[in-house]
Amino acid sequence: MADISVPFFIDGKDVVAFDVFDVTSPYDNKVCWTAAAGTPKTAVWAVEAANAAFPAWSQTKPTVRRDILLKTANVLEEQLDTYAGYMRTEMGADAGASSGFVVPLAISMLRDIASRITSICGSVPVVEAEGQSAIAFKEPMVSRGRRKVVLALTEYWLLRNAPYVFGIRSAACALATGNTTVLKSSELTPRCYWAICRAFRAAGLPDGCLNLISCRPEDAAEVVNAMIEHPAVRKINFTGSTAVGRKIARSCGQNLKPCLMELGGKNSSIVCADADIQTALRGVLAGAFLNSGQICMATDRILVHKSIAPAFTKALQKALTANPDASALPPTLVNTASKARVEALIASAVAAGAHFISGSANMQVPSGAGVHMAPAILGGVREDMALWQEESFASVAALMVFETEDEAIRLANGGGYGLSASVFTEDLRKGLAMAKRIQSGAVHINSMTIHDEPVLPHGGVKNSGWGRFNAAEGLNEFLVTKSVTWMN
Repeated sequence: MADISVPFFIDGKDVVAFDVFDVTSPYDNKVCWTAAAGTPKTAVWAVEAANAAFPAWSQTKPTVRRDILLKTANVLEEQLDTYAGYMRTEMGADAGASSGFVVPLAISMLRDIASRITSICGSVPVVEAEGQSAIAFKEPMVSRGRRKVVLALTEYWLLRNAPYVFGIRSAACALATGNTTVLKSSELTPRCYWAICRAFRAAGLPDGCLNLISCRPEDAAEVVNAMIEHPAVRKINFTGSTAVGRKIARSCGQNLKPCLMELGGKNSSIVCADADIQTALRGVLAGAFLNSGQICMATDRILVHKSIAPAFTKALQKALTANPDASALPPTLVNTASKARVEALIASAVAAGAHFISGSANMQVPSGAGVHMAPAILGGVREDMALWQEESFASVAALMVFETEDEAIRLANGGGYGLSASVFTEDLRKGLAMAKRIQSGAVHINSMTIHDEPVLPHGGVKNSGWGRFNAAEGLNEFLVTKSVTWMN
């Protein structure tokens, strides 16, 4: 399939590039296709296409925008197998994650966002002065300069684990609120992002409202900064690593551009003394190993009360060794660099005294079989270990025993991240009380840390970012509020 080349999508058209880069499939570690390699000049071209489309799009009626989003959802649904296939090829996702979770979630998000468009409204405050009235209304983002022009720039530098969700929620929220936008695809999943643009086009989205560029990883900083610095760009949203998020935020601050940041997570599952062990076991295993652990909300840390730690650990070992299929390959990771990074985290922890509760460092994979890594849970970890502090983004978790709820909360809040967490307890009051103390964008009681659906605001705190996607909060990220007063 290497003869396929993924183009740019600018001003409603596929734009073939002479300069391309290879996209490698983790299934066999071979080139599956190439993708257009953008430059700052390409980025400015995409921004100006969105700029030109803004005046007309911003004046469309809410029902027009609603119908286009609903039609896009139908297109995605009709071609679900094809789109999920792109995802499986580019990032090694299994059928359950791609066809059963990521693409259906993106479709649900589109329909939920569409349903909210006609309910966007302002307010009528009562002001102090006699004979004066006021109204506060919401409108698309506006730029500096003589023209009211907007661009919501959505940028994905490292993200590949759920490309349809990330691309859809950013593009759809911007378009739903009357903004035009540019997507920068991940260099690992460019065809998935291109498919999103084609779905919007098939649904009747006017030319220029949604644009797509891709580029080599080494060119990303220059390309992204060219877009952030462009005077038409008024909103940036970024989903990716905290390290890259800092760079994006720094550039946004220098240019006085607001930004929405959904960054990494180091998510904890707390298993209390009164937890139902089987419920906790299912939640912890699913949270740690779904999609090979390559989800920002995945469970990295397992905190177990001392009184049930032996029983819980034994149950973990039994569950992970039950009915082994010797011919089955371990879970797929997105690339060799990711695998090498996680192996280094594990090796460092073992060298410092950690041990395998389940799994091994000596797994052999047949030559040419692709990028694979067996699930592993490590015990004997300490807070100063990189494995405990850094996001692993693989099917690896670390287990630590605690004695008091205060200790569990301190451990869960340590390290600076705050995206998602879970608490397993049969006492709902205790669970709610603990949820209030956990510094995280979401806490799930008696279910796994991975939970994202259209009606729930999604985002983090601390090093996991700020701002929210989904629901009304997600739409408000792409709107500004204007107050108008008049004398009666």
